[in-house]
Amino acid sequence: VRLTGRLPEGATGTDLVLRVTELLRERNVVGKFVEFFGTGLTALPLAARATIANMCPEYGATVGFFPVDDETLNYMRFTGRSEDQIALVEAYCREQQLFRTDDTPDPEYSEMLELDLGTIEPSLAGPKRPQDRISLSDAQSSARATIAEEIEAGATASPVAVASNGDSYELSNGSVVIAAITSCTNTSNPEVMVAAGLLAKNAVERGLRTPPWVKTSLAPGSRVVTEYLDEAGLTPYLDELGFNLVGYGCTTCIGNSGPLPAPVSDAVDGGPLAVAAVLSGNRNFEARISNQVRANYLASPPLVVAYALAGHMDVDLATQPLGTDADGAPVHLGDIWPDEQEVASVIQSSIRSQMFRERYADVFTGDEQWAALDSGGGQRFGWVDDSTYVRHAPYFQGLDRQPAARGAIEGARVLALLGDSVTTDHISPAGAIAVDSPAGRYLADRGVERRDFNSYGSRRGNHEVMVRGTFANVRLRNQLVEREGGWTRHLPDGEELPIYDAAEQYRSEGVPLIVLAGREYGSGSSRDWAAKGPSLLGVRAAIAQSYERIHRSNLIGMGILPLEFPSGESAASLGLTGEESFDITGVEGGVEPGQDVAVRAVSADGTETSFTARCRIDTPVEAEYYRHGGILQYVLRGLLAE
Repeated sequence: VRLTGRLPEGATGTDLVLRVTELLRERNVVGKFVEFFGTGLTALPLAARATIANMCPEYGATVGFFPVDDETLNYMRFTGRSEDQIALVEAYCREQQLFRTDDTPDPEYSEMLELDLGTIEPSLAGPKRPQDRISLSDAQSSARATIAEEIEAGATASPVAVASNGDSYELSNGSVVIAAITSCTNTSNPEVMVAAGLLAKNAVERGLRTPPWVKTSLAPGSRVVTEYLDEAGLTPYLDELGFNLVGYGCTTCIGNSGPLPAPVSDAVDGGPLAVAAVLSGNRNFEARISNQVRANYLASPPLVVAYALAGHMDVDLATQPLGTDADGAPVHLGDIWPDEQEVASVIQSSIRSQMFRERYADVFTGDEQWAALDSGGGQRFGWVDDSTYVRHAPYFQGLDRQPAARGAIEGARVLALLGDSVTTDHISPAGAIAVDSPAGRYLADRGVERRDFNSYGSRRGNHEVMVRGTFANVRLRNQLVEREGGWTRHLPDGEELPIYDAAEQYRSEGVPLIVLAGREYGSGSSRDWAAKGPSLLGVRAAIAQSYERIHRSNLIGMGILPLEFPSGESAASLGLTGEESFDITGVEGGVEPGQDVAVRAVSADGTETSFTARCRIDTPVEAEYYRHGGILQYVLRGLLAE
């Protein structure tokens, strides 16, 4: 991607990465190496480059990277690396002709796109995917369209009155109930973090406050961030608006924001209301942020602060005020938005190399609590039978030293018939565990109180919880049933069951399972449980129009056969309803990369539909993983052979 020009005043690195994500998704760079080059790098800070590279999974490439140049060396020096290390990096890259200067000739590429940084404008992305970028000037109209869709789908059109802690207010569709400055990607960029702090300072000084229904939080990716915000005197202003430090790590961006306040939660469910979250994270997939939030928007940290102040998505931040000051005068976003020079001045005066050296000197040592943990000793883990967090998974039960020949898949039933852009969050959610879900019932049966359910992400060491949570996303749309959520129909009797319960019934009947899906199946996080869970449910194969690279690889790693519909075809175009019985042949004894696979679907009335699918096992080593039943079995057999 050739970058030219420079970012205009008011545009941030986050705005740039949202445009890059949109652009590269349109170009379909799945499985490709994307290098960013061009004269635009001269004025692009390394923190902004890192933001773009770190969003690589969102635009689907195998890797996104930048050449090494003087800015790289400056950043190494800025973050406390030694002069010897910096000199070594420069010498090596120059010797290998990898060091970029303004005179470096352009490399040759198989494909090339161009992006003028001067065209970047303040933006959001949402309400369901990172690539769905919205210009800030179009955000209000987009939000209104989303609200109209939600009302048509069942949300109430009327506001809901709320009384809480002495405050009385109304919540409506589009109300912002979560605003979070979060994610390792954006909080590692000093420019946007300082901009957020300055915006908060300016807002507080003008008398603005966050509405009581907005749950706010700050979760930086590094302790250095809080140190330089403290040094700049910006922390009190963020605190004043409710952006208090909640910790370092995965929080709101993976669904770990905790529950909404009870009055807000009750109003959302009672409406029901389609409320919104705004966060500076990487991903905004359905139900990822909160099961109760229908619309999730990605934005730069300063825009997160702005929408927290506005309290609603149905607002034009360019023309409508965020609120009024003590004199009753309207305060617009443009009145309090910090300029580039102000941000640069704070960075220069508040961030020192010594901060990075001191904070990272003992990063692997840990604190007193970490040091006090008892590892138990011994060479093997001591399994605790009644643990609900870590349990001995069944991957190696009945494992023979030599793999049995893989047979054809015969008489398989469809566990889920899915559409496009089904993410790993749909397949294996990481957020809250619902009380009435199979996983919730499992925990309750073992004496775990509702308040201690925690999240799927925290219990990923317990396969019993995770398999019950597979396909349990409350926004999953399985076309075999009318309702949203983790439901399916057991066939041929048609009984509607939770997906886990149906899979167990199929297992008792000796029926193998498959999944049918559309384009970009498995996009999003590289979540191993999105492959482990289906494998434990008994899924033997998936047939999709296309796969996200990492998920395709993970399916093979768990012994699930990834197949693609013929080019231009889909389940719908082939007339498949998901009620058929499937035979998949041509895989007996093993597969070859990219081979054709015969698929035959037989409906209840005996009608047959046959087509040739493409095997998406792409390399010989992947074929070996599949022959062994998965990468874990492959590795263990290799160890035993030694």
